[in-house]
Amino acid sequence: MTTEKTLEFRFERSIPAAPAAVYDAWLNPKVPGTPWNEASKLILQPEVDGMFFWAFAANGTPHYGRFTEVSRPHRLVHTWVSPHTSGKESQVTVTFEGQGKGTKMTLVHTGLPDDEGGRAHKDGWLYFLDKLTAGWPS
Repeated sequence: MTTEKTLEFRFERSIPAAPAAVYDAWLNPKVPGTPWNEASKLILQPEVDGMFFWAFAANGTPHYGRFTEVSRPHRLVHTWVSPHTSGKESQVTVTFEGQGKGTKMTLVHTGLPDDEGGRAHKDGWLYFLDKLTAGWPS
């Protein structure tokens, strides 16, 4: 039996708001910096066994998955499939931890294929998280 090598990416951002506000913003398709905000098509059901589907407005790339843990305001876990995962399921975990008067938001994406498509997720998440952080009112 062969075991495929996979990648894991971890990102942290400090956001000047309470965990509940950041959690709610992350699930709001109207908030810039969330993947859902840049969808040309969107289904978003943030509940356990709820699904999401979004097509990236810039190029139509489809992404989909299923929520496996929804614990407002601290943690979201969902699967993630796209053409860049070679059609295989990976996992995204987002946590929201109180930090002083703000929130430390951590996104960990595991189980990505160790190839060009898998590595492309690093730039994708940096794009979204940098946009979210830059657009957050101070």
